[in-house]
Amino acid sequence: MNIKKIILISVLAIIAVACTTEEQNSSLKLWYDEPAEAWTEALPVGNGRLGAMVYGTVAKEHIQFNEETLWTGEPHDYSHEGAHEYLAQIRELLFEGKQKEAEQLAMKEFMSVPLRQKAYQPFGDLFIEFPGHEDYYNYSRELDIETAICRTSYFSDGAKFLREVFVSHPDQVIVVRLETDRKNSLDFTLGLDADHEEKSISTREDEQSLKVAVKDGALFGKAEMKITTDGEMSNSDSTISVTNASEAIIYLSASTNYVNYKDVGKDPESELHEVFTGIKKKTYESILEDHIKDYQSLFNRFDLNLGESLRDSLPTDERLRMFWEDPVDPAFVAFYVQYGRYLLIASSREGTHPANLQGIWNDRLKPPWDSKYTTNANAGMNYWPAEITNLSECHEPLIRLVEECAETGIVTANEHYNCSGWVLHHNTDIWRGTAPINASNHGIWLGGSGWLSHHLWEHYLFTLDEEYLTREAYPVMRGAAQFYSEFLIEDPKTGWLVSVPSNSPEIGGLVVGPTMDHQIIRSLFRVCIEATEILGIDQEFAAHLKELIPKIAPNQIGQYGQLQEWMEDKDDPENHHRHVSHLWGLHPGNEINQEDTPGLIEAAKQSLILRGDEGTGWSLAWKINYWAKLLDGNHSYELIKMLFRPVESNSSNNRQGGSYINLFDAHPPFQIDGNFGGAAGIVELLIQSHLGKINLLPALPDAFPDGSISGVCARGGFDLSFSWENGELTNVKVFSKAGKVCVLTYGGKKIEFETTMGESYAFNGELIAFR
Repeated sequence: MNIKKIILISVLAIIAVACTTEEQNSSLKLWYDEPAEAWTEALPVGNGRLGAMVYGTVAKEHIQFNEETLWTGEPHDYSHEGAHEYLAQIRELLFEGKQKEAEQLAMKEFMSVPLRQKAYQPFGDLFIEFPGHEDYYNYSRELDIETAICRTSYFSDGAKFLREVFVSHPDQVIVVRLETDRKNSLDFTLGLDADHEEKSISTREDEQSLKVAVKDGALFGKAEMKITTDGEMSNSDSTISVTNASEAIIYLSASTNYVNYKDVGKDPESELHEVFTGIKKKTYESILEDHIKDYQSLFNRFDLNLGESLRDSLPTDERLRMFWEDPVDPAFVAFYVQYGRYLLIASSREGTHPANLQGIWNDRLKPPWDSKYTTNANAGMNYWPAEITNLSECHEPLIRLVEECAETGIVTANEHYNCSGWVLHHNTDIWRGTAPINASNHGIWLGGSGWLSHHLWEHYLFTLDEEYLTREAYPVMRGAAQFYSEFLIEDPKTGWLVSVPSNSPEIGGLVVGPTMDHQIIRSLFRVCIEATEILGIDQEFAAHLKELIPKIAPNQIGQYGQLQEWMEDKDDPENHHRHVSHLWGLHPGNEINQEDTPGLIEAAKQSLILRGDEGTGWSLAWKINYWAKLLDGNHSYELIKMLFRPVESNSSNNRQGGSYINLFDAHPPFQIDGNFGGAAGIVELLIQSHLGKINLLPALPDAFPDGSISGVCARGGFDLSFSWENGELTNVKVFSKAGKVCVLTYGGKKIEFETTMGESYAFNGELIAFR
């Protein structure tokens, strides 16, 4: 290499470093100075229906993509015909203390058919090879969550190369833009592939299609890719090559034959034809503009500032490791909340399916826990941030799933329990299975219908939309309550109404009367009663529920001062299980609270202390919320630090939870519920509204002495913005979306005032109104 070329490359490198540093100086970006090696190092993009993981590798880029409806299985009723004929016998065995016999009988006669539900599937992969790019420098990749755009940039042989990837919700397409600043120096070869055994690839001039079919089931799909470029194109059977280009744009979309849980008769070709006909009429610039406008209409509603940080300029993997070593980076915690909101927008949009156990991202034919919907912990956690962080529309997919399970759950309620109404056990899938699955020692947990009905009520509390309550929420909630009202049975030992058979997720086997069940059922009965009063309907049913509530086995305090997990006082103080399910009444429920049940608050605290802080990623997130409700922000912050604990990619042997370097929650392996639950828990430290009033800074950690939040939502139809300094509230602004009475509390002070829909109200730190 001659001296002029060496000097030129050196100058370009200096310029590139300056540009890279300037580009990365943002608090709303994940960024890295190395390509991803593992899937949990790649960066996620999505629009609710389509998801992709961008590796940012140089010589051979890898973009792994998903379409939300590609699952194994087919339309199917999982219920076990005639299972209710064995219900009385199973109950009798449990009442007699014969747990193993009850579990054995239940395994034989009471479980789902088939025993397991089905799995979410990856769709395919896009590979792009860049010849001669093995040598590169000044590399950077980033995910800008302010615009939902993933970028990779680097220099090779003196030229700068840039890639941008985003997934458009308005146009339903994955967009990949490639460019270089040196004219005619962009050469690459690209092609689609998939891990499915049954697949075929077809290439035509500037486009390629990939057809796949799942191995076990009725679903198949097609991905279509089209390219526009100023370069020259040629193709083989499996690839398309582009040479002498300065820019190229790749459009990729996918579709399956899935219509709904009862129908697989759709033609994927028709949906793809509609997508590509639509974008054919648009320029890249207009597609990009519409994408950003659509995304920011959701993302920009909310802002959180927990203080400045000098670590914004560090690569995210380094920042994560540094936080674990020295957790003085409140801005990183604020970013984590916004990243959680980004992931929810990317995996759950109106009209799509809800975020599953991995959101919308999955690269395995046999994903962990089938990447479905685990309703005894995880599916509900995914939507804890939806209302409070101003993403109410993103809640709609879960609400629709609950409505569909309310249909399939009618059969399960009848066949398994001879009850009316509907029931959902601890998992569901795209076929909306509701029967008990996997094993009787943990699969016969029937709180899913009660817990997920709680989400319909929460959506109402934040919006106060009575038409929605009448048309959608109450009928589903009533059906779930109807089931429990018939299912509960008197315990011959205590005389209480109990839930049996069931279990406390996922510990202790099949039992009589787990505490969590009773908390969920009481909560459901109470909100159904409240709904009937709001709507002025169904008073006879409400009266029946009022009679049942005091007869249900109550929360009990055990020998160690703990809240008992079961009817019997048998909690093991040495048991550090990841589930702490019997605290559902503390969070997300509210029957255990500081005002009404101080004794149970202390018992819940003791249960948490005995169970310990350690846990998987989602368990840590759950405990952040628990301690927030206990008003101990500093303890929550200790768990936040643990949630940020760096976990090695693809580490399945390490049982300590934390975060991968792309900030995906590590169970491990990856589960997205920790991201969502953690984000919600951080906000719960700043505002709580579960007791008919809005409590500001209820559990502010010492680590967040100064900050501000805007666009945060509270029950009662309110949107708030407020600031604090040196740990003290300085001002608050309340916007009323429903025109209801607002009650604000802070530091022992309280103010109650009438509001008008569409009006704002401002107060100082003493809750005195500004004139």
